[in-house]
Amino acid sequence: MTNLPEILRCLTSAGVDFIIVGGAAATAHGSSRLTDDLDLVYRRNPENILRLVDSLAPFDPYLRGAPLGLPFKWDAQTVTNGLNFTLTTTLGPLDLLGEIAGGGQFENLAADTLVIEVFGVRVLCLELETLIRVKRAAGRPKDFEALAELEAILEERQRGESL
Repeated sequence: MTNLPEILRCLTSAGVDFIIVGGAAATAHGSSRLTDDLDLVYRRNPENILRLVDSLAPFDPYLRGAPLGLPFKWDAQTVTNGLNFTLTTTLGPLDLLGEIAGGGQFENLAADTLVIEVFGVRVLCLELETLIRVKRAAGRPKDFEALAELEAILEERQRGESL
């Protein structure tokens, strides 16, 4: 299980620009599904990548599922040369996404976020409508399973707004 409070505090205190997406965003919107990892879309400019790398370095990021001993260097060059990273850290699983299906990069998604306070920090979280769109675009079975609940939450909100 991911230590969400510590990861979020670490990233926000370092000034890393990111958006919570995936299961954690669904939970923030009221989903009852539990998630084991944290999915974040991060801004891919050089300054933000450096802040991201420096803030996570103490937690030994390594490619999740890769054989132990596989050469992997956690640095700004690696992140710049890559895009999406599924990592294991001493704080738990973390997916760092340079872009996501149906949504694109940080800059494309930023207008479709809301600020939430969680564990004492203010973070950007994908809005519910956009979360539904990107889960549908991802097309994975686990995303399709989550869609019915997310759509019911959206419908309930819309019904409440129309009263």
